[in-house]
Amino acid sequence: MSISPQTVYAHLQLIEEMSVSGSALCRQLAQEILADPKVSLVWRQAISDRLNQANRHLSQFNSADNEATTLECCNESDSY
Repeated sequence: MSISPQTVYAHLQLIEEMSVSGSALCRQLAQEILADPKVSLVWRQAISDRLNQANRHLSQFNSADNEATTLECCNESDSY
């Protein structure tokens, strides 16, 4: 599938609003753009920056979600 760097860049801005499968596809397309030497360095850097930002946000979201789950599941009487 051929998709423009501009389109991938725009979709990365909306990645938080996508379904899990849509987000995965967007990330895959971004990786393909990053690996394509025919795409200008400027576009690859911009996409890389936006993908990094999305990954950081996802990491923070998952950390907060895991912490909340742990707090819900464990109490003082639990032993490990």
